[in-house]
Amino acid sequence: MPAPPDWYATGLPHIWLPYAQMKTALPPLPVVRTHDTRIHLADGRELVDGIASWWTACHGYNHPHIRQAVQDQLAVLPHVMFGGLVHEQALRLARRLVALLPDDLERVFFADSGSVAVEVALKMATQFWLNKGQRRRRFVCFEGGYHGDTLATMAVSDLDVGMHDMFKGLLPEHLCVPLPRDADGEAVLAQVLERHAGDIAGIVVEPLVQGAGGMLFHETEVLRRLRAAADRFDLLLIFDEIFTGFGRTGAMFACASAGVRPDIVTLSKALTGGTLPLAATVARRKVFDAFWSDDPMHALMHGPTYMANALACAAANASLDLFEREPRVAQAGRLEELLMQGLAPCRDLPGVRNVRVRGAIGVVELETAPDLNALRRRFVEAGAFVRPFGRTVYLTPALTIGEEDLARLTGAVLQVLREPR
Repeated sequence: MPAPPDWYATGLPHIWLPYAQMKTALPPLPVVRTHDTRIHLADGRELVDGIASWWTACHGYNHPHIRQAVQDQLAVLPHVMFGGLVHEQALRLARRLVALLPDDLERVFFADSGSVAVEVALKMATQFWLNKGQRRRRFVCFEGGYHGDTLATMAVSDLDVGMHDMFKGLLPEHLCVPLPRDADGEAVLAQVLERHAGDIAGIVVEPLVQGAGGMLFHETEVLRRLRAAADRFDLLLIFDEIFTGFGRTGAMFACASAGVRPDIVTLSKALTGGTLPLAATVARRKVFDAFWSDDPMHALMHGPTYMANALACAAANASLDLFEREPRVAQAGRLEELLMQGLAPCRDLPGVRNVRVRGAIGVVELETAPDLNALRRRFVEAGAFVRPFGRTVYLTPALTIGEEDLARLTGAVLQVLREPR
C-alpha cells in the first residue's frame, strides 16, 4: 500500500472528525477525486458510494451542469450578505421551491445547514405564539426521531437512540411520544396533547422515514393523524424533510406524496445536489402573517452570515433543473425495485432482523449491534463505501446510480453480512 500523501500525514493530527471516538475510530480514507457514484482514494482505489455523502449527492458527484452553474456564479457574485440585499439566484430558488411544495407554503428562509433550518422552524413556531400573546415553549416529537446535533435540535430528537443520551436532563424537556401508527397510538398522542395543550407550540416529525434514528418507516396515515391532531389542538405541524426531500422516498417530497400539508417544512441535504451547504425553512402564509407587524419586536430575529449564499443557490437551481429535465423521481422508483431484489437474500442470513426498502432507501436491520469498525473495513475491502450505524446497515445511493454499481453495493452488503460479526 502506498504511503499516504503529505497533506494527509501532516494535517490529520489537527482534525476532529464527526461521530467518531478518535482514539479507536478507523483512519479516514484520503479522497482525491469524486465522479458520478465513485470515490477515488489517494492510493488508487476506487469505491462505489452507497450513501451519497450523507444523502446529499442525489445526481452523483461532480455533475457538469451543477459544476458549470457554480463556476458561472463564481465569476460574477460569489456571495453577498442577505440583510438589506438580495440576488437573483436566491429569489429564483425561493420561487421554484414554493412551486414544488404544497399550496400555501410560500415564505422561504434560507440557512446553511439542516440543523439550523430546524432551529429556525422551532424559533418560528415559538415566536408565532409569542406574537399572538401566548407563551408556548414545548414541542411534541417522536421516539426514533432525529433532527440535528445543535442543542435545540437534540432536544426535539429521541435522546434514547444513542447519540445524544448523555445530554438528557441538560436540555429543554419536550414531549417525546410514540408515532401514532394505529388507533391506540392516536389515543396516546391525544392524551398528551390534552394534558399539555396550552404549553405546546407544535409537532415535529420526519415524514415517512426517520433517518438517523434507525431508518424507520411509517405510513402516510401517521401523517394524516398528526395533521388532524394539530388542527384539533391548534398547533403548528413541522415536517423535517432534510433527509426525505428531493426524491429520496420515491416522490419529490414526502409531504406531497402523502397529501398532507405541514405548516413549516425544512429542506437541506440534497438541495444543492451535494455540492455546497444550503438549507431552507419554508412556512405557510399564516405563519408569516403572525410576524407581519408594525412592532419591530415581532420580526424574526435570525440571520446566518452565509444564508442564501449565491454559489449554493446557483447549485440548488442547477439541481432543480436536473429534476425538471431528467427522470430523477422515476429513477428513485426504479431503485426501490432494484434494492428490494438485491437486498432480499439478506433476509435469510443469521442475525438479520428484517430488510425494508422505501424509494431509494434500502435497510438491513440486524438483531444486535455489530463491530462497526470491522463492518466498515470489510465494505471498503469489497469496493464499497457504506457506513452502518447502530444495528442498521443501509444504502442511500445517488438516484442516478447504474444497475451495475447498485449490484456491487447490494452484493457487498450480502458478502459482508455473510461473514462472522
